[in-house]
Amino acid sequence: MRLSRFRLLPLLLALNWQAHAQTVQLDLWPEGVPNYRANAGAEQHDGERINNISHPSLTVYPASIDRPARTAVIICPGGGYAYLSYTREGQQYAQWLSGLGVTAFVLKSRLSDYGHPAPLQDVLRAIRTVRAHAADYGIAPDRIGVMGSSAGGHLAASAATLYDNPAGRTGAALDSISARPDFLMLMYPVITMAPATTHMGSRQALLGQQPSAAQVQLMSTELQVHAQTPPTLLIHSQDDDVVPVENSILFYQALTRARVPAEMYLFERGGHGMALRPGLGNASNWTKRAEDWLASRKLIVQ
Repeated sequence: MRLSRFRLLPLLLALNWQAHAQTVQLDLWPEGVPNYRANAGAEQHDGERINNISHPSLTVYPASIDRPARTAVIICPGGGYAYLSYTREGQQYAQWLSGLGVTAFVLKSRLSDYGHPAPLQDVLRAIRTVRAHAADYGIAPDRIGVMGSSAGGHLAASAATLYDNPAGRTGAALDSISARPDFLMLMYPVITMAPATTHMGSRQALLGQQPSAAQVQLMSTELQVHAQTPPTLLIHSQDDDVVPVENSILFYQALTRARVPAEMYLFERGGHGMALRPGLGNASNWTKRAEDWLASRKLIVQ
């Protein structure tokens, strides 16, 4: 089901909570997508990946237990800003969080064919939308987090550090709503745009082949951390040969300097894109560490 307005949202969500398995997809820009490309063609789906996105959306996964935590998480799937790993790093995370009593929202954001600042606009619009309609979702407006994997981790970290940046505003009425996440969960994230450490595919997809020094600095999220950056959980593997583990370390160090509460788990083995895959040794148990962290911050009840 796809809606262009929110007036039916309370009824739909009530039905979803009863059914538990149903979801609702919401247009993120019902008034019109900023800088919309009318000749972009249809979205491409292969069962796992989505690309060529021109109609950003949120898919809602209501909490599937009788006592929801009144916490929300907006999920940013990875894919190098070229596609979204929508099933493994979107839907599966949402189902896990739903089982913890969290209302999850999977973000379908614009990608390389739009480039910066479109993904930032989409994630900030998602936060503003969820916060503006928190009562409809049965959540608290001060319990809205963002979770992201790989390039989706970069997008989540951008939301947590650039939520007041002018590039994330479009002049819409919702710009008046705070876009600051209340907490952040980063899975093997791209953090820096510095050539020596970044994932070059993500950098080129987001900023182009020859970004300016100012663009590189702005989108190196470790350089944008400040005292109001939200509490953060970081999870990465030492043997990640796609996005170097130094990305998470750089962000953790920046959070520590800014005295932002942070917790980081670095596993010896797990590679890149661990998601919820079994058979990765200790790394496959990261969900337990994440659940403990969420419980310690009173975002879920164990």
